[in-house]
Amino acid sequence: MFFVFGFCKAQKPILPDFYADPSIHYWDNTYWIYPSTDEKDSKDWSEMKRWHTFSSKDLINWKNEGEIFNLDKISWAKNSAFAPDAIKWKGKYYFFFPAEFQIGVAVSKNPNGPFKDSLGKPIIGKEAVEGVLSFDPHIFIDDDKTPYLFYGGGNGVAVAKLKNNLTEINGKIQKLDLKNYHEGIWVHKKDNLYYFTYPTMIKRNGEDKQILVYSTASTILGPYTYKGSFFDNDSRNSHHSIIKIKEKWYLFYHIQGPSPYERRVCVDYLEYDNNGNIKEVIMTKSGIKAIK
Repeated sequence: MFFVFGFCKAQKPILPDFYADPSIHYWDNTYWIYPSTDEKDSKDWSEMKRWHTFSSKDLINWKNEGEIFNLDKISWAKNSAFAPDAIKWKGKYYFFFPAEFQIGVAVSKNPNGPFKDSLGKPIIGKEAVEGVLSFDPHIFIDDDKTPYLFYGGGNGVAVAKLKNNLTEINGKIQKLDLKNYHEGIWVHKKDNLYYFTYPTMIKRNGEDKQILVYSTASTILGPYTYKGSFFDNDSRNSHHSIIKIKEKWYLFYHIQGPSPYERRVCVDYLEYDNNGNIKEVIMTKSGIKAIK
């Protein structure tokens, strides 16, 4: 089932123009967003070529830490610097990034870089799994400290278990069966249940749109139970991340700006009902309150 959403057009962006695909994290007593970068007046997402990071102490005031990585620093791709993800692991920072439908991993001693391509080649190449486009990486560390790299677009999604160095795949990449999946997976865990949230495609008034839907599972590799939709950004494209902070949950997302290729990052609260179902998230004008 899909909700009928009411839209609030004047959302409150938390980052300057134009960024998208926010990956939210907390480490070193600081909140970090690792977004993709939309170029002003861009006409196509393939024109994306670089990444910044932003830091904050209160989730409201964000400092641009500058450019941390770009496609000039690698030899194996020149365009399509889509949604990234990052993780702090064993005292280092790992930046997973897509380029030309391949996925690389860069490493730094600092969360704001500079990052260096660790392999000189993709960790996941084109068509590594049939029916899964290699982009939209998401790194998830399970409770037992096993690292998993989820990724995928073009209506296909896969997961690779990683070795402890986070730069090598441990075993075979596994294709997952997630209903209505299109791209942009994010995984979080609550009350021993895994939540797999991701955009799916819909048509509205003859135009392509994406809404966020989710599935759940008691084990990370499924089987998965499809739960339905929970968020609509009324945009051509959707991408998000979810984090728990001081007993509250937050949904970081982007909205379409002057064009589908010039997007803006926002945040609103995310809540669950008594049965653990994600409630419908409504975009607001005010956003969230500062964390103290």
